Amino acid sequence: MLDKSELSEPVTTENVSAEEVARFNALASEWWDPQGKYKTALAFNATRTEYIVTQLASHHGRSPQAADCLSGLRILDVGCGGGLISEALARRGALVTGIDASATSIEVAKRHAGQSQLEIDYRHCLADELLSANQTFDAVINAEVVEHVPDQPALIEQCARLVNEQGMLVLATLNRTIKSWVIAIVGAEYVMRYLPVGTHDWKMFVKPGELAAWVAAEDFTLVCETGMKLNPFSGQWRLCDSLQVNYLQCYQRASNK
Repeated sequence: MLDKSELSEPVTTENVSAEEVARFNALASEWWDPQGKYKTALAFNATRTEYIVTQLASHHGRSPQAADCLSGLRILDVGCGGGLISEALARRGALVTGIDASATSIEVAKRHAGQSQLEIDYRHCLADELLSANQTFDAVINAEVVEHVPDQPALIEQCARLVNEQGMLVLATLNRTIKSWVIAIVGAEYVMRYLPVGTHDWKMFVKPGELAAWVAAEDFTLVCETGMKLNPFSGQWRLCDSLQVNYLQCYQRASNK
């Protein structure tokens, strides 16, 4: 049987944009360069993952301050890219599975995890394949992925169904507002060049209410949410109350609230 992690082409599916996969194939090798063009994204990830770790640990009755606060928890990182979130969770003890439609991204993630001496189960596959195998996880994370796929409700539904009864669903994306167009498209791509021009399509951004409606159909309810804001002078990211641009939401099953 052919190992998909060795394929040069993306996994074939109707809910993967070949153009998006090709774009991230080209970018993957640069993701981990702290002095490269994605240093702002690395800083963003550090702030975001600390929030995720805190919420996951608290949800499962752990102290977020403990170095191994996620020990033993099975976590799925959907659209893991080069492994930025996966590695942060693995360092706190989680048993991480990272999946992505880009074979190149998975290979980059595997190499970096090896260099970092972290054991992470990276797979070149899609969420529906794990569903077909009847797998579930203590947490499923879908961060900055939904805005890149054609059938957004279907992807979120798949992620929700992969969460076990006591688990948590973490979703992060960009809000479809005038402010997000100004900051995330015009500012980040055209003016500041934090991201290559064309990285995002504003029409694919998702409003918080849309996410909530999609997961409600799978018996999930909102537990907490936060926005993210960049200080352009210091280059530092911080959490904020506004969800107008970047935001993150955590859900659990309504029956367990």
